Amino acid sequence: MNDVPHIPDAHETFVHIRIFIGMILGIAVSRLVTGLTRFIQHPGQEKPYFTHIVWVAFVLLFIAHFWWFEFALFKKQSWGFGTYFFLLVYAGIFAVIAALLFPDRIDEYKGFRGYFLARRRWFYSALLFLFVADLVDTLLKGPEYYALYYNWDYPLRQGFFILGTGTALIVESETYQKVLAALMLLFQVIWIVGLFEILR
Repeated sequence: MNDVPHIPDAHETFVHIRIFIGMILGIAVSRLVTGLTRFIQHPGQEKPYFTHIVWVAFVLLFIAHFWWFEFALFKKQSWGFGTYFFLLVYAGIFAVIAALLFPDRIDEYKGFRGYFLARRRWFYSALLFLFVADLVDTLLKGPEYYALYYNWDYPLRQGFFILGTGTALIVESETYQKVLAALMLLFQVIWIVGLFEILR
């Protein structure tokens, strides 16, 4: 009797992919949490910078949100390598952003303020790429998913995030950076509480 090879169904494939994505996100979360503890471990050397800290909070919340809403892909009926690779890239952006927020060393800069202002274009470019990837990810989940969770509010949110981040690449004002970070964090909190409190 010949053994029939087991062909995984869509749900098994999703679980496999989700584990890999979780590993990547774990690296990002670990980097951010470890970075935050530096302010406790070395209070005399590491001084927090408001805009930087708010972005750290935003990215941590976004990662938690991402892991929550990606469960909707459980309903996807078929998987291809392209979709799998896209999700790995999407998750990988979080790891890149985490490394940009907390580099290995900032000795050459005047604290986190000096570092963030000097490298802000790299950070905002990665953030912009993240928001564009979110658009693609939403399309992957299909029209039923969009109808369940979104309406006119999603284009408004993404438009605000993309426009605000794109402007931050050009505008050097620290006040603008601070206000943008605070508004986007507030927007994200309201968005999650209003739409994703219960997973469907």
